[in-house]
Amino acid sequence: MEKVETKAQQREKMSGAKLLLDCLHKQGVEIIFGYPGGSVLPLYDALYDETTIPNILTRHEQGAVHAAEGYAKATGKPGVVIVTSGPGATNAVTGIADAMGDSVPLVVITGQVTTPGIGKDAFQEADVLGITLPITKNNYQVRDIEELPKIVHEAFHIATTGRKGPVVIDLPKDMTVLEAYAECDNVVHLESYQPNTVPSKMQIDRLMKQFSQAKKPVLLIGGGVVAADGSEEFRELIERYQVPVVSSLLGLGAFPNEHELFLGMGGMHGTYAANMAMMEADFLLSIGCRFDDRLATNPEAFAKEAVIAHIDIDPVEIGKIIPTDIPIVGDAKIALQQMLDKNVKRPECSEWLTLCAERKAKYPLQYEDSNETIKPQKVIEIVADITEGDSYVVTDVGQHQMWVAQFYPFNFPKQLITSGGLGTMGYGIPAGIGAKFGEKDRSVVVFVGDGGFQMTNQELAILNIYNLDIKFVLMNNHSLGMVRQWQERFFNERRSQSVLDDQPDFMKMAEAYGIKGMKIDESSKLDEQLREAFATKGPMLIEVIVDNREHVLPMIPAGQPNDQMLGVE
Repeated sequence: MEKVETKAQQREKMSGAKLLLDCLHKQGVEIIFGYPGGSVLPLYDALYDETTIPNILTRHEQGAVHAAEGYAKATGKPGVVIVTSGPGATNAVTGIADAMGDSVPLVVITGQVTTPGIGKDAFQEADVLGITLPITKNNYQVRDIEELPKIVHEAFHIATTGRKGPVVIDLPKDMTVLEAYAECDNVVHLESYQPNTVPSKMQIDRLMKQFSQAKKPVLLIGGGVVAADGSEEFRELIERYQVPVVSSLLGLGAFPNEHELFLGMGGMHGTYAANMAMMEADFLLSIGCRFDDRLATNPEAFAKEAVIAHIDIDPVEIGKIIPTDIPIVGDAKIALQQMLDKNVKRPECSEWLTLCAERKAKYPLQYEDSNETIKPQKVIEIVADITEGDSYVVTDVGQHQMWVAQFYPFNFPKQLITSGGLGTMGYGIPAGIGAKFGEKDRSVVVFVGDGGFQMTNQELAILNIYNLDIKFVLMNNHSLGMVRQWQERFFNERRSQSVLDDQPDFMKMAEAYGIKGMKIDESSKLDEQLREAFATKGPMLIEVIVDNREHVLPMIPAGQPNDQMLGVE
């Protein structure tokens, strides 16, 4: 009697490590950011023979996750990270939390001690599931090699659908060595995870009816529009109905800065025109913006006269901070398409448009230039001119981040790559590297402060290995600038531990990493030297010594309403 092979036996038997790589191939993964260690040695041994998915060896696990974030934000594709157990996994936690705050799709694979050692305080063991539970969309621990393909496929599905975010797969070492016939299944059906992407047509009808009747409408655009690739539909909506637009930090670029209806960024360091428009509106529609405390600085006083409509893929965000009159759960792009299908009459708001335009003209973002010191705002304006506003712009966190948001002319979606929700210093350098890997043919500029630069500058080691032409603009004010600003304004100028007078020689650091460097410290030479630096091929660190007493203005003090702005004359 002829022996018939089972379906499993007809497939190739492979180790868990090779099975994982096979699953990553089937998910279309292009690149991995990672750092090896004992628990993932079998996986890295399998990667030794891998020819189509390169592993970028970052110099720290936090750098690996931030690089994956930069890649994901620039491309819209999920970032993939591999780190080892224990300290490898815990070093990745900050990046995972950052991705959760900004809804960045990541799949982070953490090594784990062998299954028999779990819970026994084995060498380099950490409770990764417990640690990452609050900062992930979901997390898994592989306990059965046959379950690995299903887990990987589910992880990518969860990370990239609904409100996007990070998913962790904790992978015990023995699961990478054991062999199985299992294969990746492309079908996912999770009863407990069914994100609603299609908005209620009845709610869209309500929204459009209220919209058409408004006398003082404002549309607030957030990172959700960027994530949903809804920028084109949003612009069509604004062109049709001619209403003013305000953006959150993460929404910048989804609507062109240069457009006459764009009032600027709202919130703590937003424009006067944008903040006053939100406060005085009679109809405020938020699309993919969650009303965080940097935007709605005092929720109780925010937009008190407005009918509030809120479109968000995550139902938890609707009504969480600002009471909502018209809640709409769904994908921003689909919602905008439904709004465009309605074709209601244009709001009669000519007087409102005139008022908003007058405020925009009368109270522009401005600063007092100087021949004695270099103003950070001027640095950004010159870089914007050199790059013609067409670069991917990555920032670290602090004063320079807010100045970039204010003075760089963002005109296309995904252009700004920054840490919004968590505000992670050290984000900029690795995120810029990840963005460049994702968009190799586009110009990438990284703005970073001297504080954040000293947190993750070891990732500069990657630049020459992969010939990454990135320009790093180090805005050096010898301070933790935003901390110092708050101390000078609200703590009687007591600059406690915020002054960085003793610094390394950053030009020698650039030399140590084998990249070009230029230090600029004279205002009269700023324009010429910046243009020379940007004309230089290859990666470059451009240190600019900027005025250390310059503050980011306008500014709303913490807890004050949006119309209580310092620095508006």
